[in-house]
Amino acid sequence: PEIELNIILEYNDLDLSMREADVAIRLTMPRQGDLIQRHLMNIQYGVYASPEYIKNHGIPLTPEDLDDHKIVTFGEEVGDQTDLLPALNFLMEAGREKKGPRRPILKVNNIYGIYRAVRSGVGIGALPEYFIEHTSALVRLLPEMQSPDTDVYFVYPEELRQSARIAVFRDFLLRKISETR
Repeated sequence: PEIELNIILEYNDLDLSMREADVAIRLTMPRQGDLIQRHLMNIQYGVYASPEYIKNHGIPLTPEDLDDHKIVTFGEEVGDQTDLLPALNFLMEAGREKKGPRRPILKVNNIYGIYRAVRSGVGIGALPEYFIEHTSALVRLLPEMQSPDTDVYFVYPEELRQSARIAVFRDFLLRKISETR
């Protein structure tokens, strides 16, 4: 009850050693050597579309069929993180061994934005399983396709190793993750 939370949703790494934040939840292995890291979980992505999209465009039956569909993917022009998070864009190359990646109909730099676009019928997108657990608004497609795993890490500076507030927050995260499994 005495911890104040300020959440910064940012795909670029904040410099924790410069105290741009006390802790971070990162989707890549931390590159700064002076950070303590704790693996939290792995994320799998599924392929989803809205019932409206399926009604208008049909269902892809193989990864190659995605060539004939509109794909919504993660991306931004400046500081693009797609090379660091391959699971977010695995639909761009699935079933295209010797061809270049597909061109997306829409790039969004936020998972929630991808979810909203897919839910609105814009196209097919890869979404984390935890994100759609409690919604029936989307239809799972190509369930046999496996996305690359994304490892999630809880990181904080070495100087905060003995911080009670960091320990309490870390334990809270671990408890919530274990409750959802």
